[in-house]
Amino acid sequence: MFNKFKNQKGFSLIELLVVVVIIAILAAIAVPIYMNYVRKARATEAQTALAAIRSAYRVHYQTYSSTENYTIEDALKDTRLGKATERNWDFEAVGNPPKKYIATSTNDFPEGEGKQVWYDVDEAEYHGYGIDDEEDEDEEAID
Repeated sequence: MFNKFKNQKGFSLIELLVVVVIIAILAAIAVPIYMNYVRKARATEAQTALAAIRSAYRVHYQTYSSTENYTIEDALKDTRLGKATERNWDFEAVGNPPKKYIATSTNDFPEGEGKQVWYDVDEAEYHGYGIDDEEDEDEEAID
């Protein structure tokens, strides 16, 4: 019975270990890159919502020449964001008319509470979670 197993060839322990090490190295490279893409995608959700809220404020301002009595709740009703987006982010508009729009992650957000993405009207740029992280990593790579 053991004779038929003698002629069969298999992988040695060293060959299997080499394959495992190669897979571990590839995973060590791929996982951080993947997590960065996930972070950017989640930040994009907030950016899209902030753009819709900004749009609602602009429409209200153009219609009524003021945003005095227009609240963030009114803007959220007008934008009709998805339930998942409203569950993941709390929104705030600072100023009248708003000069800064802020999205802050809630407890339901997969990476936890307190992450912020904001749009600065004067700079016309988004900042915060998943956005400025990329610039910081680029600067560290240059140094």
